Amino acid sequence: MEGMIKSVVAIEWALFDKVQNCGGRAACQDDAKTFSIMRTSQFRAWSRELLESYKEDLLYAQAQGRNPLCEKYAYMMERTSPGEYQQIKDALLVPSLEALYLTDLICAAHVAWQEELAKRYPRLTGQGRPIRKEEDAPGVTSFETYLRGELLTYSVETLRLYAAYVDKCQKEKINLCEQVLRNTVLRYGYPSLEAAENHQVKRA
Repeated sequence: MEGMIKSVVAIEWALFDKVQNCGGRAACQDDAKTFSIMRTSQFRAWSRELLESYKEDLLYAQAQGRNPLCEKYAYMMERTSPGEYQQIKDALLVPSLEALYLTDLICAAHVAWQEELAKRYPRLTGQGRPIRKEEDAPGVTSFETYLRGELLTYSVETLRLYAAYVDKCQKEKINLCEQVLRNTVLRYGYPSLEAAENHQVKRA
């Protein structure tokens, strides 16, 4: 699994490096370490089947000459920069009704998980994005809008696997957002979520 994660992150990083922003190259595009931590933490919370399907999506997109990481940010602009989005939307793939349905399903579960997490670790989660799309603003992209933008770049096959995985996690009372956050703080050297939260309290 770790080898698979490493290869997927390497593909993503190469694509991320080529994303062109309206205001020029973003600082995060020169921060490979943070990119690796964030993406590795996410993928370690996935099933191998889901990760393999997503890797196939990336390779297929590359073969078509597409950059799904660039497309991810473009989809987000529908809410964060609607005027600019109107100028580029015709260059994007139009998601199927099934893809839209599955995306909404997955987003709803993650928003609920993230809000549950915010109640338990308010200072730690407060370091990140606002949660709901209603909080989008120029220069501010919510957790929900960011996730939706990414999901819209996935194939229907990957979205089906993701939705099934979300359903499995819900039935087993597993908060997938908590898994990702735990993986993240461990990469930053904290022994637990509680330790990371307490550190934030001390810094405040």
